[in-house]
Amino acid sequence: MYAWIWRRLPGGRQAKAATALGLVLVVCLVLWYVVFPRVESRLQIDQGVMHTTPASPSSSSSPSPDRR
Repeated sequence: MYAWIWRRLPGGRQAKAATALGLVLVVCLVLWYVVFPRVESRLQIDQGVMHTTPASPSSSSSPSPDRR
């Protein structure tokens, strides 16, 4: 697939490299500013909840018989 794209780009080696870099940049920007914001609400990556209880000073100094 990449060879097909490389053959289709116009110009010499330097022009093809610059055009390919530009295409990669455009794809990254479209993903960053259009696609990712639209799917962010469905992924819920940053909405994790940690359920912890505060440990009392006496229980943290000596392990309980249940935990080893």
